[in-house]
Amino acid sequence: MKTAVNRLRGVERDIVQTPQAGDTAPYYEPQGNEIAVFEAAYKKRLPVMLKGPTGCGKTRFLEYMAFQLKRPLVTVSCHEDLTSSDLVGRFLLEGAETVWQDGPLTRAVKAGAICYLDEIVEARTDSTVVIHSLTDHRRKLTIEKKGQEIEAHEDFMLVISYNPGYQTVLKDLKPSTKQRFIAIHFDFPSEEIERKIVLNEAAGIALELVHQLVTAGRKARLLKDHGLEEAASTRALVYAASMMNAGLDPVAACQVAMVNPITDDEELAEALMEIVQAHFGT
Repeated sequence: MKTAVNRLRGVERDIVQTPQAGDTAPYYEPQGNEIAVFEAAYKKRLPVMLKGPTGCGKTRFLEYMAFQLKRPLVTVSCHEDLTSSDLVGRFLLEGAETVWQDGPLTRAVKAGAICYLDEIVEARTDSTVVIHSLTDHRRKLTIEKKGQEIEAHEDFMLVISYNPGYQTVLKDLKPSTKQRFIAIHFDFPSEEIERKIVLNEAAGIALELVHQLVTAGRKARLLKDHGLEEAASTRALVYAASMMNAGLDPVAACQVAMVNPITDDEELAEALMEIVQAHFGT
């Protein structure tokens, strides 16, 4: 199955591609008015912030929107070592010459792509500052090392993702940065939509197992307010369903996909397993 998404890590060189006839649209189930909001923001080329917990569908939503808008998508997974040079570009030695290599943000600005900075709070502060001139009326990218200002292509759009439940005093976006974006709030989907997602992503799984899995997952999320740092995500439910499809016992599938990854606390793990066994135990 072909998709039109290119992912970047660090400063790897990407090939920006636009969705072509025959490409398969990424699967996405709307939860509210997020599609209409994003389309309106794109018409005005306003930057967008996708807010919500890990694994609730933010990245899939953006892949879907890039496909629908027929725009190339450049994704950068932010991390604590990501610098502004990683985004904008740097001088490199090639033989006896020094050559400039554009970073993913610069390439997206020039090509008119949608640039997605995933989990932007993980990046260093200077990485956040460099996007400011792209998020207001200027729509320009400053490359200080070259003494240049690049005007963004008319189709360029900047999108970031942000998990409000995962920030600390040292890792958070400044209010002045947040207010530069149109914000779309995401949460885990309704029970009905979540069942549809699991059925689609783990094709062939029995409907009864899906009902049991989604119900167990939603009850497990109630522990989020009782010491659990991360809730069982929709992605985790899909992984559990996929493991069941591969022949693993449902209880074991839930343990390795929904319990083991999100906690090392024995008491919390035991509480989660009690929920799983209540729905799948014999």
